[in-house]
Amino acid sequence: MVFRGLMILGLVTIVEVLIALLAKGHLIPGIKFTEGFGHYLYMLLMVGFSLYKAYFIVFYFMHMAYEVRGLVLSVLLPTLLLVWAIIAFFQEGNSWGKRRELIRQKNEEVVKPAPSKPKGLYRLPGFSYYSTTKG
Repeated sequence: MVFRGLMILGLVTIVEVLIALLAKGHLIPGIKFTEGFGHYLYMLLMVGFSLYKAYFIVFYFMHMAYEVRGLVLSVLLPTLLLVWAIIAFFQEGNSWGKRRELIRQKNEEVVKPAPSKPKGLYRLPGFSYYSTTKG
């Protein structure tokens, strides 16, 4: 089982490398998956192959496939929570970064002072300036 597992992992790794070389335009110079649907497909394939390799290593090389369900869940659930926390922290950090950039832009903004009122005049709501002195 060990050599068969190594061959499967090696084959999946070779496929990953070929997909990466193809997506970056190294195998076929005119083809690049840098944006749009091709980029998302490329990323999805890379994540999928990586998750398959992680599953294979945990379940067969670490012998989780032969353990009772409770032990398997006690190992996998905290791992999934850790992955969720990492994703949440990246999202939170991105939000803080955008907010900090917005605050920096607001701090650099030049504000023009409001025009001062002429002396001797006062403003009533909804009306124009009226003179307090008789002319």
